[in-house]
Amino acid sequence: MSAMNTHSNTTASGGPREVIVDLGARSYPIVIGPGLLERAGSLIAGHLRRPKTAIVTDENVAALHLETLVSTLEREGIDTSAIKVPAGEQSKCFTELARVSDALLEAGIERSDTIIAFGGGVVGDLAGFAAAILRRGVNFIQIPTSLLAQVDSSVGGKTGIDMSSGKNLIGAFHQPVLVIADTGLLNTLPEREFRAGYAEVVKYGLINDAAFYDWLDTNWRAIACGDTAARMHVVESSCRAKAAIVAADEREHGQRALLNLGHTFGHAFEAATGYSDRLLHGEAVALGMVLAHGFSAHLGLCAQELTGRVAAHLEKAGLPVRLDQINGHLPPPTELLNIMRQDKKTEAGKLTFILTRGVGEAFVAKDVGDDDVLAYLNQVPELQ
Repeated sequence: MSAMNTHSNTTASGGPREVIVDLGARSYPIVIGPGLLERAGSLIAGHLRRPKTAIVTDENVAALHLETLVSTLEREGIDTSAIKVPAGEQSKCFTELARVSDALLEAGIERSDTIIAFGGGVVGDLAGFAAAILRRGVNFIQIPTSLLAQVDSSVGGKTGIDMSSGKNLIGAFHQPVLVIADTGLLNTLPEREFRAGYAEVVKYGLINDAAFYDWLDTNWRAIACGDTAARMHVVESSCRAKAAIVAADEREHGQRALLNLGHTFGHAFEAATGYSDRLLHGEAVALGMVLAHGFSAHLGLCAQELTGRVAAHLEKAGLPVRLDQINGHLPPPTELLNIMRQDKKTEAGKLTFILTRGVGEAFVAKDVGDDDVLAYLNQVPELQ
């Protein structure tokens, strides 16, 4: 295990940390630390209009942790029920949205009640969207159980489902009232899921924090091996970075788009692989970030060696960095380009990419020409 370096003033494990997402009257805390699930009821109680909730979770999380959550809510006198969905990206669909919404109504959830999203990014997106549209808006709380959800998807209020033509194309901005990130739950994650979440952590360093990227490059092994302080630092630093961006640009009219580094390519790969276990979201982001740096170099924006540096870091952390590491074939460049045109950031038919001039120097590039994208994809060996 590598020695810990200090990136900020919070690397010791200590007690729980709190990060505030500053949105005025709609501000909310993110509470971070190990062992929080056992006392989630007391953390949640003060955020309820009345003591009635419904938990939306997936079958895997339910088997491991649902009993603990229900028990801590009951100790606080909070009435609750549980709705389970199949684990995996394919639950982010209209069918499951309708089923969850029906179940919430059958459970008697009213506008004064609260929905708890208890799971990874899929559950958070699905339950959050159901909360946004049920009775025209019900409060919800995020209890993210995966690294990806703790550092990214549980924060910022993006909710939604996938369509056959693209990822997250139907949804709403609906902020939670509380996020509880129990870093101890990461110990129960399958290794592949943990690695996939790490891609979103690296993203924050590559966007605008070169010092954090350097810290990760030194300490990635401690993070992977379960070092409590390292994991708390990763979650807190990522949440602080995202909270600052969300507070400045809640609905992604400007700099919030930076959080999509690697996602324009990555979402296309996810769609091309059918949102299946062939490619997890974080794995797609890792591949997308490598290609985003490669594309930036292709356009003369950064040094070519930067692509290799980023790929080396992601690869040693166990993430895919070449397209031939995806099981099965990908469609040709022209078809991938057509999939990218469905990206949410597309404006007036023009693609938007997050490109870079160096580590920590990402920027939003609008009106990227199709010819430039196609010329670059035609140079990627695995697509030939």
